[in-house]
Amino acid sequence: MRVHVADHPLITHKLTVLRDKNTPSPVFRALTEELVTLLAYEATRAVRVEPRQIETPVTTTTGVAISKPKPLVVPILRAGLGMLEGMVKLMPTAEVGFLGMVRDEETLQPTTYAERLPDDLSDRQCFVLDPMLATGGSLGTAIDFLFKRGAVDVTAICILGAPEGIAAVEKLVDGRDVTLVLGALDERLNENGYIVPGLGDAGDRLYGTV
Repeated sequence: MRVHVADHPLITHKLTVLRDKNTPSPVFRALTEELVTLLAYEATRAVRVEPRQIETPVTTTTGVAISKPKPLVVPILRAGLGMLEGMVKLMPTAEVGFLGMVRDEETLQPTTYAERLPDDLSDRQCFVLDPMLATGGSLGTAIDFLFKRGAVDVTAICILGAPEGIAAVEKLVDGRDVTLVLGALDERLNENGYIVPGLGDAGDRLYGTV
């Protein structure tokens, strides 16, 4: 499993505002979209392309186009939905599927409550959107779900991650082709399974339910 932690002043600046507990939901949503677009640039570095011949106003030349089958973007509901617009802005031809998962606040284990994905993901590149890689249970379960449907490689984009979450996902994916792209790697989880210093509950802050 490959792990890439962003190192860019604009990402760090936007994360600082995102972490601030006084940042209102509209600003939080806008910053999330901007951050995801920046992270998606790195996450799509290995997206598959094929040659394409085109006519410019001057001559014929060969460029590239994103290969088929198209990449599949999968936000984990509900918080991952706030990341979707930033991703499809960069890759508008991608298809979109959905996984609804909720974490039990006592056991910290994920449960899948909704799924809207193609039955067959054979030869597909998948991009999973989950803002907080905390315990790793939800993300690891989602990645495993996609591989069982036939995905060939999975890249996850997370705004923040904790070392415990990375370790858990690495164990769950068991050597399969997975890349994690993080905006920042934080210190640890607290006793409630929240990332420290973190930014709180991303879903609550996105949708104003704090």
